[in-house]
Order: sequence, then C-alpha cells, then structure tokens
Amino acid sequence: MLYVYGALMPLRVLEEIRFWKMQEKEHTVVIRELVPTLEPQFVLLMQQWEGVFAQTEAVSGQLIEAVVRSHPPISPYLSAQIQQLLYISIRQSREFVNQLFNLMKQSQPVRSNPVIQTVVMHIIRESEYFIGVLHAASPGPFMDEYVWPREFAVKEGTPAPSPDTEEKAHIHRLSSDEELTATQEGTWSSGIRPTTPALKPVPIGGHVLPALPYAYDALEPYIDTETMKLHHDKHHKSYVDGLNYAETMLAKARESNDFALVKHWERELAFNGAGHYLHTIFWNIMKPSGGGPATGPIAAEIRKSFGSFEAFKKQFSSAADKVEGGGWAILVWSPRSHRLEILQAEKHQNLSQWDVIPLLVLDVWEHAYYLKYKNERSKYIESWWHTINWDHVNERFSAARMLRWLPY
Repeated sequence: MLYVYGALMPLRVLEEIRFWKMQEKEHTVVIRELVPTLEPQFVLLMQQWEGVFAQTEAVSGQLIEAVVRSHPPISPYLSAQIQQLLYISIRQSREFVNQLFNLMKQSQPVRSNPVIQTVVMHIIRESEYFIGVLHAASPGPFMDEYVWPREFAVKEGTPAPSPDTEEKAHIHRLSSDEELTATQEGTWSSGIRPTTPALKPVPIGGHVLPALPYAYDALEPYIDTETMKLHHDKHHKSYVDGLNYAETMLAKARESNDFALVKHWERELAFNGAGHYLHTIFWNIMKPSGGGPATGPIAAEIRKSFGSFEAFKKQFSSAADKVEGGGWAILVWSPRSHRLEILQAEKHQNLSQWDVIPLLVLDVWEHAYYLKYKNERSKYIESWWHTINWDHVNERFSAARMLRWLPY
C-alpha cells in the first residue's frame, strides 16, 4: 500500500472501507444462515447491521467516484468527508465486534455449538483486522458522535454488548463426448492442445460458481466440511459476483465513453477475477485420497527445477507460511524461463508475475483453514499436502509446457 494520506492514499482508504463493509455485510448473512434457530432479537440485530454496512458501502462508493472525478489535491471538504467515513467505519466495526461477543454469550444455539462459535470468532477476527488496517490511516482521535447513520441505529431493547467484550478482542462452488475431464478443464496429453468446440466464451458479467468436483466432506480429515461449505459457497461466490459486477461496469464505461472510474473497476476486476480463477484451480488440484510425492511428468520437472521433491516441498511450504496476510502460494510454469517457479500472491493479485501459468495453488487466506486450524497456518499447510491431485497438476503441466517463448 502507498502510505501518503495518514497511512493510505484517499482512494485506497475508500476502497478498503468499501471492501470490508461488503465483507461485514456478508458476515451478517452468514450468521443468520448458519444458525437457523437464532433468536428473533439477534436475527433483527444482524438484519440491522446488514443495512448499516450496506449504507456505508454505498457511501464509500460515492466518495470513490468523487475522488476520481476531482483534480488533485482533493478539496478540504472532500478530505473531511473521507476522514469522517473512516471514523464511522472503525466505530461500526468495533461495535459490531462487541455485539458479536455478546451474541456468543447470550444466544443459546450459538453458545451450545462449538462450530458456530468458531465461525463467529473468525468473523470477529476479520473485523478486527479491518480495524487495524484503517486505524493506521487515522492518526487522530476517534469521533464519538459518529457510529452509524441514525436511521440504522440499533433499536432500543436489542441486547447490549457485554462491558468486558472489547478487552477480549485480539486485534487481528460437459460431457464426455466433448472430451472434458471430471475437472471440466479438458483432456490434455502428448503435447496436443485440448479442442472443445462446444465451449463458448463467458459473456461479460456471466461467470458462474463452478461445482465442487467432490463432496464437501471428501477431504476430511485434512480440510473440514464446514470450511469447504463456507469457502466454496460464500467466499468463492463473492469473487464470482464481484468479477461479474466489475465486468459489467467496465462494459458500461465503454458504452458511455466515460472512463473516469476505470482505475477502480480495473482493480476490482483484478482482485475478484484472480480470486475466482485461483479458487477454480484450487478445488481441482485436490481430491480424496490424494497427496504423496509428485508423480508423472511434473515429478521429473520438479526434480529438474528444484533438485528434489523434498526441496520443492520445503520451499513451497515456507512460501505459503510466510505470505503476508491473506494470499496464495503458487507453482507456475514459465514459458520464458522454460522451468518451474514458486510464487507468492498477497490477496489474490498482488506480487503476481506475468507470462506464467499456474499449476498448483494453495489458498492461505484465514477463511481456508481457520475453523479447523485456528491461527496455525503451518499445520494446515502440512495437512494440505495429503490432498493434492497430482493427476490434475499433470494435466495442467502437459498443456502448459507446450507454450515456450524465446528465453531471455
């Protein structure tokens, strides 16, 4: 991030607010769907928070447009509006965290289900991470008079947060005659590129969530059922929706010849597009009863590029463990270097290297492992090695290695 405005540039501050309020809004829905017997007062509370976060997300979008259309430096009035929204956003998240702690204490179906408690704690941690990011952009004192718009204030009678909850916060989803494999990515072999004439390009804004190639519980005990459901059905789905929306907005920009917001929508396109594509690979490079040392052509290439499978595994695991924040470890084929490389990606798109083809990817965002492994990312990584589908990695490699550029 560029540290210019407090800690972040104004546009980056607003984009962080918009993204995290969208996440918090989604979390209110996750809680209601995860706990169908949630008491009415807490259902109402989550519905109210959903409205609060939706309004804050909308305001941040309006201010993003205002910043993009303004000539630098931005006006004092606009700067004050951004600062006010920053204070409001942090206060919202703090209060949301407090009330989630209260929910864990007072709601019987939440209190009696350890899995649900773990999910709520994960949601709390994500909001606390948001607080930490935006607090760095706010050098001044908090404005107590701003918490949320009054029309969305929590109504009287809603359970209040426990007075000691803040102290407990730890700031931190064709057929065989079309020659498709079970992974739906084509039959790749012997240097012959797959030909699937029945496949059509994805229309603008027409991406869909791919189905898992196995049951939710198929990767137990290494990846638990609840994590697979939330990860695929909620998190991956959000990237598909975000990608479709970004593509639609860029199409509208082309139609109107108005590219004032092109930088913002290109960022959304990169983040959500990379998230969608990496997750689509991720589901397919795992399978029940997988794992073990690499087999087939990829095994020989790993030895050639890294010296041994053990050396490759150690470097890949270390790269995954040391990704800063959420992100990925990725084994890629470089058509330019004619060899394999291991890359990191922060979020989904940052630190990316162009002109390479992903073969094996590991998601190390907290949502990929927190329910089962808590904050022990290294244990999750070690368990993940037992799930790898080397057959699919070889499919990808057999196609990728046919692409070779003049080496430099």
